[in-house]
Amino acid sequence: MASGSAVSDPSLNGVSSTPGENEYPSGFPQSICDEVPKEKYLCSNCNNVLNKARQTVCGHRYCLACANWLVRNNKDLVCTKCKEEDPSVENDTSVLTLDQFFNDAAINKEILDLKVHCANQGCPWRSTLKNFEDHQSQCEYALIPCNIGCGLMVQRKSLATHLEGGCPNNKTTCPSCSGVLTPRELQKHVCPNSGDKKTTKTDKRQKNNHPGSSKKKEPCIFSDIGCPFKGNADKVKEHESCSHVGHLQLLLDVTRALQRTLSSSAERSHRESPDLLQPGQCGASHISQSEGEIETDGGDPGVSDKALSLHDDQAELAVGQQLDALQQRVQVMENIISALNREVEKTQISVVVLERDNYNSQHLIQHLETKVAEQLQRLVRKDIHITSLQQCISAQQDISYDGTFLWRLCDVSQKLIEAASGQKISQYSPAFYTARYGFKVCLRLYLNGDGVGKGTHISLFFVIMKGEYDPILSWPFKHKVTFFLIDQNQREHVIDAFRPDLSSASFHRPVSEMNVASGCPLFFHLGKLKSSKHAYCKDDTIYIKCVVDISS
Repeated sequence: MASGSAVSDPSLNGVSSTPGENEYPSGFPQSICDEVPKEKYLCSNCNNVLNKARQTVCGHRYCLACANWLVRNNKDLVCTKCKEEDPSVENDTSVLTLDQFFNDAAINKEILDLKVHCANQGCPWRSTLKNFEDHQSQCEYALIPCNIGCGLMVQRKSLATHLEGGCPNNKTTCPSCSGVLTPRELQKHVCPNSGDKKTTKTDKRQKNNHPGSSKKKEPCIFSDIGCPFKGNADKVKEHESCSHVGHLQLLLDVTRALQRTLSSSAERSHRESPDLLQPGQCGASHISQSEGEIETDGGDPGVSDKALSLHDDQAELAVGQQLDALQQRVQVMENIISALNREVEKTQISVVVLERDNYNSQHLIQHLETKVAEQLQRLVRKDIHITSLQQCISAQQDISYDGTFLWRLCDVSQKLIEAASGQKISQYSPAFYTARYGFKVCLRLYLNGDGVGKGTHISLFFVIMKGEYDPILSWPFKHKVTFFLIDQNQREHVIDAFRPDLSSASFHRPVSEMNVASGCPLFFHLGKLKSSKHAYCKDDTIYIKCVVDISS
């Protein structure tokens, strides 16, 4: 199981990279979820769990990396889901561009709280998806390739053991005897030629640059501590950037070997010093030599001096070897520090790049937020316009053009209470016309009465309004007007009529929006409204009819 995490860009304007073989392609695999993820959590392109979800104007969701890839590689891109639902669809909302993808913060928050587990075999880790990528980058059970190129996949926790004891490529050459050794063999190796042959870094460099050697291959900077990798400059650079674990293991092995060497040298010096300081005695004294044992008689000072001189030469040779080894180790350490300094510089450059990308992302977010605010304002204006159109349509539906108008009033009980309390003492009916191009009129109703009928009767009045065809009509208004209160049992309707007073300003051509109302203040007694015999008010509804006799 690969251990990488999803690769995606910091913004839609960035260039998304192609996922590597050890990385999830775009979204997170469904197999890591403890429960089957809901449909709304899945990418419309890769069908994985959304990674940095982006929503389109048509309502579907994509991973950020999928959105980048699709827009970059398709001209006139049509939403995948819209095409599945209707193969012929190509409207404005289904054709996708970069500015039609928006960050879906709500769904991202839900997705990051999903319960997941590690898919690497043997790993017991369980948590939420927001911690998944951090775990994958350091999971000890993840299979990773050996970083010195043996071709084997090993668990991260076993890489050090593999490099130390099992990797066939992890071998180094003794600079003195040219023996090929593993790290363990190198720790125990005692070079027989160490006193006769010394190979310096300059010699190695000259050897590598010799015309007979490979021109195209360069050693790793950690070759002094056992890294065998060689290749061209690009390969060496790539190897050094991805083989930190192996190099640190080699460094650890060298440090341990150095500690053991120093410790054994100190013990040997401590053990040998007392023997060199003892005076000659009458009996025989024995001094051990590397090639045999020399017996000296206490009475022969010449033999004793020769043995001591030989022992001093060997001790000086051992000290010289230790100094050479220490110098080599110091040089190795300096090389490692230089390499680490270069890594720090690379990291600092990466931080600068990330900060710049973050600044660009913030700028893009501000731009998108401004667009969202503009769209919200447009929506408010559209809602107001739609409401106005609905009112106009409703008014058009109630208009009559033949001089006959039927007015239906609901919630009469509530309207009576409002009229009696003074909250709304009167109300106007919708406008209607006496003919197609006739007078524009309406009714005004006082449910609790007006004038002489206040508190006892329903008052009903006729109102002439300013109309579109007033200039071509004959004034004053002189047609008979008849009011009806409909008995819903169809037994006895209440009827009242009047003829206009031609001297009243109420029936002259309007100079304002409407004239003063004129009609019947005692149209109907309130006490009869709830009559059991007549259904003037039924289901809390009354019907009032007005007829204008245009023939009179």
